[in-house]
Amino acid sequence: MKNPVILATDDDPQVLRAIERDLRKKYRKQYRVLSVDSPGEAISVVEQLRQKGENLAMMVSDQRMPGMLGVEFLEKAKQWYPEAKKVLLTAYSDTDAAIKAINDVQLDYYLMKPWDPPEEKMYPVLDGLLEDWKMNFRPEFEGIKVVGYQFSPKSHNIKDFLAGNLIPYQWLDVEVHEKAKQLLEVNGLEENQVPVVFLEDGTHLIDPALAELGEKVGLKSKAASTMYDVVVIGAGPAGLAASVYGASEGLKTLLIERKAPGGQAGTSSRIENYLGFPSGLSGAELTQRAVAQATRLGAEFLTPKEVKTLKLVDGYKQLEMVDGSSINTRAVVITTGVDYRQLDAPGVSNFTGAGIYYGAATTEAGACKNQDVYIVGGGNSAGQAAMYLSKFARNVHILIRRPDLTSSMSHYLIEQIGNTPNIHVLAKTEVAEAKGDERLKELVLKGSENGELKTVEAAALFIFIGARPITGWLNDQVLADDKGFLLTGRDVVQHHDYKRAWKQEREPFLLETCVPGVFAAGDVRSGAMNRVASAVGEGSMSIKLVHQYLAE
Repeated sequence: MKNPVILATDDDPQVLRAIERDLRKKYRKQYRVLSVDSPGEAISVVEQLRQKGENLAMMVSDQRMPGMLGVEFLEKAKQWYPEAKKVLLTAYSDTDAAIKAINDVQLDYYLMKPWDPPEEKMYPVLDGLLEDWKMNFRPEFEGIKVVGYQFSPKSHNIKDFLAGNLIPYQWLDVEVHEKAKQLLEVNGLEENQVPVVFLEDGTHLIDPALAELGEKVGLKSKAASTMYDVVVIGAGPAGLAASVYGASEGLKTLLIERKAPGGQAGTSSRIENYLGFPSGLSGAELTQRAVAQATRLGAEFLTPKEVKTLKLVDGYKQLEMVDGSSINTRAVVITTGVDYRQLDAPGVSNFTGAGIYYGAATTEAGACKNQDVYIVGGGNSAGQAAMYLSKFARNVHILIRRPDLTSSMSHYLIEQIGNTPNIHVLAKTEVAEAKGDERLKELVLKGSENGELKTVEAAALFIFIGARPITGWLNDQVLADDKGFLLTGRDVVQHHDYKRAWKQEREPFLLETCVPGVFAAGDVRSGAMNRVASAVGEGSMSIKLVHQYLAE
């Protein structure tokens, strides 16, 4: 964190040098001392400090300056830093103006010129003022700030993108936070322009595309080379494991992720059954460790970057990207995982991102404080989300079609849910309709046995149902089962189109698809176990098979 600023202004160069010298001598270890020779420039500095989110502890200003009196400068600057201490430098003849300023601009003190020796006439006064400022000081968040409306799909997408990529940010709801309005005003923006992302360098982006935002926050979206030994598509647990093993075993490895690393596991608030972590770990923590490990070993990581098509060119695989670029590789590991299935009920699509969310429990939990929220789904992701949301919401209601959770959720989660008094499981219940105006406000629930309808107030609905594989970009180039999950190994051999699709003398390797050198691992693969540990295992195993393929 940068040191807070002490700003001094005086139009007399000799006096300005003296005040700057004395301030630096005493306070340079704890504060940054800035000095300017005109009130206009001082106003500009204050505006820039506010735009960058920096902390201004004290303003020391001469009273008599051309164009603007010191009192006027302090009055103007107060709108941006009302908590900063204000000190006026005066001659004896300006004493009355200084005394009047105590009431007019809440002046904290006035110093008579000259102030020599400063050890007697300046430092004791400023020490007291700065100590008082520190007592009431709350540090500004120095990272990225996102200003928007809580129930805006655009705002939600930006928050979800930053959170998924493990980038710290501060969320400021323009309807709730006064600081949000101040940021907009200082930068000459209107509320109808949100969402706005304010970056650490003082610049801002108005309703940015995710690719533009990713580039600005330091994510890499351009490949360093045009040819790789193996390209891993999808940065969930399987893809991250494949990248770690590919890079560690000397393969030129590229990992591509269309949105954010971690996959569905990355959004889990707590994973407690992963080997080697007896107290559990969050999906974000697991993702962060894995990304750091892969990149340290030499894997290249691109995000956000989306593959459009896969082509076979002279024995190589050519990946064409949505942005028009292309990448060549000798082998491909597809680890794109699955997406949550859309909830098919009237009104749901109207409020997606505005009270209804697919996953995203950790991103939107803060907005659910002391309110009733609902979760659709009975799997582990739903259970982990319920446990996390229970720390914020007044009540968390889990809606499932089955009689109980035993057939779909791990035992440890069922026990935790049973011991959490504000989590309620509503069995044999489904969402019949979502209602609201600009945001979700009510849900109509339906009993799956008797058809009874019930309307309830709902601050948010989090959906964790089913799973559809992210394979549409393959355009049926790879054999899949009737649900779209990719066939590999023996499942390819047993498919009725095997002889048409496979033209090699050998049979496909264990995780190899019907396209030689194209492998699938993790949840995207037909017959996968849908567990983090198994996805990691398959991702690791895929690299062993890539080596066998390349050896041919």
